[in-house]
Amino acid sequence: MRIIVAGTGIAGLTAALHAQERGHDVTVVTKGASGDGCTRYAQGGIAGVRGPGDSAAQHAADTIAAGAGLADPAAVETLVRSADAALADLIARGVAFDRDASGQLLRGREAAHRHARIAHAGGDATGAEISRALTDAVRRAGIRVVERTMLVDLHEDAGAVRGVRLLRDGKYDDLDADAVVLATGGAGRLFSRTTNPEGTTGDGIAAALRAGARVSDLEFVQFHPTVLAGGDPFLLSEAVRGEGATLLDETGRRFCLDVHPDGELAPRDVVAQAIARQCALQGSPVLLDATMLGARTLARRFPTIDRVTRERGFDWSREPLPVTPAAHYLMGGVDTDLDGRTSIPGLFAGGEVARTGVHGANRLASNSLLEGAVFGARVARAMTEPWPVGAMQASAAAGSPASEHLPLSTAAAPPAFSRAALQELMSAHVGLLRSDAGLAHARQTLHAWAATPLPLSTLADHENANLLLVAQATASAAAARTDSVGAHVREPALIGV
Repeated sequence: MRIIVAGTGIAGLTAALHAQERGHDVTVVTKGASGDGCTRYAQGGIAGVRGPGDSAAQHAADTIAAGAGLADPAAVETLVRSADAALADLIARGVAFDRDASGQLLRGREAAHRHARIAHAGGDATGAEISRALTDAVRRAGIRVVERTMLVDLHEDAGAVRGVRLLRDGKYDDLDADAVVLATGGAGRLFSRTTNPEGTTGDGIAAALRAGARVSDLEFVQFHPTVLAGGDPFLLSEAVRGEGATLLDETGRRFCLDVHPDGELAPRDVVAQAIARQCALQGSPVLLDATMLGARTLARRFPTIDRVTRERGFDWSREPLPVTPAAHYLMGGVDTDLDGRTSIPGLFAGGEVARTGVHGANRLASNSLLEGAVFGARVARAMTEPWPVGAMQASAAAGSPASEHLPLSTAAAPPAFSRAALQELMSAHVGLLRSDAGLAHARQTLHAWAATPLPLSTLADHENANLLLVAQATASAAAARTDSVGAHVREPALIGV
C-alpha cells in the first residue's frame, strides 16, 4: 500500500517505521524539518515504567481519575497494557533513557500519578532524545521524508480518502495514496501564550473538518500550570514538582493545598486553575520554589531548565521562579477507534491530532508520548485490515461550523482579522476560564471573520484559515458543554472562589 504520513512527531514516525516494516511504501511529509513539532519539547518523560507495588491497573485508574472520569476505559486499557512493548520498541530504535548504576530505568513521578512510573532521558530532554532516535531510525530505514511541505487538504473519492494536497515553496502538489495518517499535532497557536512551537496551527484537524470527519472534545484544552513568566513561554516540567518543588503565593504560602489535598501534585487542570485564580487575585505571577532541591540536583536532574533559567537571569537554586499557565495540549481532535481509524475510510490519525479517548477531560502527565508510541504502532498494524462497516460515521456538519446560525450582536463591529487578534480573542474568552458571555462574544467574532473568505496564497494564509476554522469548532464545543469538568471551566462554577 502507498501510505502518506503527515507529521514527524512520535506518532507519525512510529507509524511510518512500523508501516514500512510491514512492507508498505511510505512517504512522510512535514511542514518544518524532520523532528520539528511538539515531541522534541517534551521535558517530563513517558509514562509506563512500573516498579514494585505499581501495576497497569493502577496506571489506568490514575489516567481515568485525571481525565475527570471522561476517558474511554477501553482506550486507557489499550494504552497501559501496551506500555511495555512501546518502551521496548523505543529502546530498540535507539532511545537512551536514563538508568541507575545497575542499568535499570530510572523512574520519576509527576502530578496525579500514585507511583513513580515515568522514564526520562537527559534529565529533562526526553522528547528531544525520542525525536533524535526516531528521526535517525527513519533515515536508516530509507523512508522518504519531504520537508518544509504543508498538508493543505485531503483528497476523497467514493467516500474514502485517497491522497493529499500539499504546499511547498508556493506550489501545490497532489499525491495519491491508499491511506493517509494525520500526525500533525494539536492547535496550541490558537492562543497568545502557549508552549507549542510556531507551526502548531491545527492543520490536520482543519483538513479533517473540511473533509467531514468527526471530531470531538475540542473544548478540552490543557493549560500547563508552570510556564516561566515573561519573554517567550518556557515550560518548567511537572517533574520539578514531582521532585518536591512547591507553588507559593506572594506571601510565601502554599495556596494549592487550599483546593486539593495533593497540593502541587493534583491533576494539571486543578493546579492550572488554582494558579490562574491566584494570579488574578494578586495581580502577579505565582512562584515555583525548587530551592530545597539544591543546585547540584537541579543541574543534574533538569539540565535544560537549569541552563535556560540561568540564561534568563534566574538562579532557581537560590530563588523561586515566577510562573503562569499557558496553553499546552489538546485532549480532543479527530475521532479514532483503537486502531487510529477515523470516520472516513482511508484516513487514520495518531498523536495529539487524534481523539483516541485516552485523556478524557484532562491529560495525565507523560501519557502523551506513550499514546503516540502505542497508537502510532497500532495504526500501522491496521492498514491492511478491512475498514469496519458502520464503526464510525462522519459528521455532515463537522466541516462547516461557520454555517451555524448565531444571533446578531448589537456590539460594535469586530476588529479586522489577524492571527494576533484571533489568539487574543481565544485566550480571553475560550481559554483557561470561560463564561457564557465570553463564549458568545468569541463565537460571534469568529463567525464575522469567517464570513469573509481569507486569502489562501501562502503557507501563513493557510495556517490562518486553519486556525480560524479550528477556533470556531473549539468555541462551539465549549459553548455546547454547559457544565464544568476537567480542563473546561465555565464561570458560574467559579462564583464565590
